[in-house]
Amino acid sequence: MEQHRTHPPNDGPRRGTPPQAPLPQARRRPDGGRGPRGGRGPAPGAGRPARRPGGARPVRGARPEPAGARLPNPRLTGLGSGLFCAAAMFLLGCLDALLFGASPALYGVLFLPVCVLTALWVRGGDLLTAPVVVPIAFAVGLVPVAEGGGGLLGRMMGLVTGLATQAGWLYAGTLAAGVIVLVRRVRWVRRRGRS
Repeated sequence: MEQHRTHPPNDGPRRGTPPQAPLPQARRRPDGGRGPRGGRGPAPGAGRPARRPGGARPVRGARPEPAGARLPNPRLTGLGSGLFCAAAMFLLGCLDALLFGASPALYGVLFLPVCVLTALWVRGGDLLTAPVVVPIAFAVGLVPVAEGGGGLLGRMMGLVTGLATQAGWLYAGTLAAGVIVLVRRVRWVRRRGRS
């Protein structure tokens, strides 16, 4: 009975044949990713985004944003927008009284950007509160600016006088907030209709 010898597989070069040079790495081609021998599959490292020096990998499809391009975009509730507007106007009124001698015209000019920010930063569900809190904040911030006699009664009379003389700034700020809120409300309703 014959015994068959089993030889271990020999992957090395045969005797008498010259050694072959190593094959170059397969490169990905536009014809479907076939390598030099017709095999499928991408080359090692192909299709991966390059790593940045910091080690963070960029997100595919995202455009890099320039530094400082993003503005703060908080979303305030109705109460939060009222507190923000009133606190900002009170601080601006105190600064106006300390640095500029309680100038009502400067206070009115500073009131406009606060109205715009309040209308932009309030969240979609509380949009209608912005035109309501803006006049209240105007009156709160007018307390340190209003000129009046001594005591509480004199301060109240100065506040009423300031509201009467600066009504133009009050109406302008409230109108600006109302227009912004109206535009945002229309866009919000359209988005909800599409979804």
